[in-house]
Amino acid sequence: MITAGPTREYLDDVRYLSNASSGRMGYALATAALKKGHEVILVSGPVDMKPPQGCEFHSVETTSQMKEVCHDCFSRCDGVIAAAAVCDYKPVNRIEGKLAKTGNPISIDMIETDDVLAELGQTKNDHWIVGFALEAENARENALQKLRSKNCDWIILNNPSAIGSETNDVEILDSTGKVKVSFSGNKSDISIEILSWIEKQVS
Repeated sequence: MITAGPTREYLDDVRYLSNASSGRMGYALATAALKKGHEVILVSGPVDMKPPQGCEFHSVETTSQMKEVCHDCFSRCDGVIAAAAVCDYKPVNRIEGKLAKTGNPISIDMIETDDVLAELGQTKNDHWIVGFALEAENARENALQKLRSKNCDWIILNNPSAIGSETNDVEILDSTGKVKVSFSGNKSDISIEILSWIEKQVS
């Protein structure tokens, strides 16, 4: 199972919080996995791409929807590559209709969304899990913290320049914080390298 793209959390019926993830990394991973002969479940937030032919595709919008689909599909998978850029916060209350302008400042109370990857990690049993960490400061330290808190086997570290880009620079870290391998270049090429590396680890 591969997750891709952003999620959205609505302020009212027309406005939402999200991020600039294009979904290219997740879709490239799904394409690479299919080319290698794997069965693929792709769970994707809203993106401007068509899913690769041959995958089982689930379109979602909110973080809770992604969590529900991933939970339902998890038992049918050998492992998960979580490339989605999940929205971390949502409004405490969603306003019905459209919030009107008043000319005055407003404040919106926010709470954290469900941690999709951490919940999968808590119930992974014999599954393997690869997470993604997009970090700007203390990158490896923060990525390692995410790996441990979400119970991943490995985590793929990249940086904010990857958002919306056709290229990427990644490092794969293990639970000790050691960089096992690094790749740079087009996301399609990197995806093949990542899949080949994972295959060697889980075979």
